[in-house]
Amino acid sequence: MKKSFAVLLLILVFTNVQGQGKKQNLIIGTYTKGCESKGIYVYDFDSKTGNFNFKNSSENVVNPSYLTVSKDNKFIYAVNEDGNESAVSSFGFNSSNGELNFMNKQSSKGADPCYIINDDKNVIIANYSGGNISVFGKNSDGSIAQAKQVVGQNNKRKEKSNAHMVYFSPDKKYVLSNNLGNDKVYTYQYNPNSDSEVLRVTDSVSVKSGSGPRHLTFSKDGKFVYLLQEIDGSLTIFSYKEGSLKQIDITTVLAKGASQEGASADIHISPDGKFLYATNRGKANDISIFKIAKNGKLEFKGQTSTLGKGPRNFAIDPSGNFLLVAHQYTNDVVIFKRNKTTGALTDTGKRITLCSPVCLVFTKE
Repeated sequence: MKKSFAVLLLILVFTNVQGQGKKQNLIIGTYTKGCESKGIYVYDFDSKTGNFNFKNSSENVVNPSYLTVSKDNKFIYAVNEDGNESAVSSFGFNSSNGELNFMNKQSSKGADPCYIINDDKNVIIANYSGGNISVFGKNSDGSIAQAKQVVGQNNKRKEKSNAHMVYFSPDKKYVLSNNLGNDKVYTYQYNPNSDSEVLRVTDSVSVKSGSGPRHLTFSKDGKFVYLLQEIDGSLTIFSYKEGSLKQIDITTVLAKGASQEGASADIHISPDGKFLYATNRGKANDISIFKIAKNGKLEFKGQTSTLGKGPRNFAIDPSGNFLLVAHQYTNDVVIFKRNKTTGALTDTGKRITLCSPVCLVFTKE
């Protein structure tokens, strides 16, 4: 009897732990000037069912179009994309109830920041219209210190520069940056403790002129980099080693016979490393699915409508069960069920209705 009771107790404990582990925080950044939005929104997301519940929001934050969360889950950093008035902001974050407390902001040191990353020491942003990268230290309370460094990416006087992304290498020794304006991907050695030269350019690779490199991601083993090009829909595959990129293949996210109008958007790999997804906006409003081969190359598995307009950003929940697409123009987040074996996506019918969502980030609750 005692043995049976002990077994039952263990089952109950295990079930409770499993239940606790299925919830994630889903943090959403929005544009605030085209419709009514408070800025940043926090939802409970159930990775077993795809259900969600509103938890909290910020107040009166201007265009927090991209977000990043600190490793300890206590702070959120957001760009404020607002032309020449652009900034970068810090918030204290309570992961239990989703409460956001504004701490401070700094000038972005460049117009229209569109991507942001952080680690224990620094916050780094890509300024699209400014064509540069800004590096900010962190104060001891988690707020953002003044800019340590501003890195230009315009090597020729007549060369247009539009920094579109900054991204840590898996080992955090390098930061990669895509420049849509001059069709280059830059590699910077990352020196987190430096006071003035946090980023030092060590290499750059050029892609097809006019293709417009936008977003990239690393393979799960860190051996390959996948680059999505906004203007012509190219998807370029590189081998990667110690900050160096070498092109090994190229494919496309365009359907056969389709013409591209500068609309490819976001790219991510499933948590198991087996599938790659990439969105296309414009007239297409679809998402392409690729299976990743052992040699890093991609096998096209199909396309499906994102069921909205302007799929600017998407995210796969940490369990890999669901893929969520944020639609900038139809003001919703569409939740798809993901088949882990085939990579295929199925509409769950679930929608988060929200003004101009453009960034989705999952964190622990």
